[in-house]
Amino acid sequence: MRQYQALLKHVLDNGNRHEDRTGVGTISSFGYQTRFDLKEGFPIVTTKRVPFRWVAEELFWFLSGDTNEANLHERGVDIWKEWADEEHTSRFGREVGDLGPIYGYLWRSFGGDYPERNGFDQIAWLINEIETNPNSRRLIVSGWNPEQADQVDLPPCHTFWHLKVENEKTLHCQLYQRSADAFLGVPFNISSYALMTHMIARVCGLEAGEFIHTFGDLHIYMNHLEQVNTLLEREPLPLPKLEFIDADNLKGLEGLLSMSMENLKLIGYKSHKKIAAPVAV
Repeated sequence: MRQYQALLKHVLDNGNRHEDRTGVGTISSFGYQTRFDLKEGFPIVTTKRVPFRWVAEELFWFLSGDTNEANLHERGVDIWKEWADEEHTSRFGREVGDLGPIYGYLWRSFGGDYPERNGFDQIAWLINEIETNPNSRRLIVSGWNPEQADQVDLPPCHTFWHLKVENEKTLHCQLYQRSADAFLGVPFNISSYALMTHMIARVCGLEAGEFIHTFGDLHIYMNHLEQVNTLLEREPLPLPKLEFIDADNLKGLEGLLSMSMENLKLIGYKSHKKIAAPVAV
């Protein structure tokens, strides 16, 4: 994952000091792109420990269309808890745990009248389009609805992803991320969309190709600088491989939504130890 080291160095070398909504302040660089060949290994940061199960469980939660943090918490994943307490949900007249129209809702019910699931199911459409019109240049899922962006405490950061089927064999994915916490968020985002690409490729009978990660505001929080410098002193380790288990019968949309941790195995993941850092809320 030398690409991740390069990303952090880019921000430090080219970024400028900015104030932000959290009050913490950042060093921010606008516009950056990095690429990962998924055939060379699964892109997960090795210079600190990244909990792959958390990445996968969050992705399963998104794909289900669920927006209640309690259901994710039951899976042992608490990365959304800061935005799910009464202080944050009551601002929108919602119960504790109800995060509003975030990723899962936008992916599975875009344009709907939240919490009603009466919008457009982008994931169902996407899988059908890959299967019936693989040469399409419109294999797009939008995580940004301007009418609903102000109805949540944390509007979607990874906002737009675009798939490409190459020669009816290989699936590529490009993500546009409007806002990216380089130290805490980006390692999750890289592995999440790499996993998404692998999963969709698998259920559609394709091979995973490249994941291209394009950034808008890429930033390092001021209270993460020490952690970033510690990480940059470490040498990246070889990437692991992703293996699917008992997944031959998982096909199409039903197969994608049926996937669980029982179907995934990350082989050979070795990393340096965890580096703790505070989240900016």
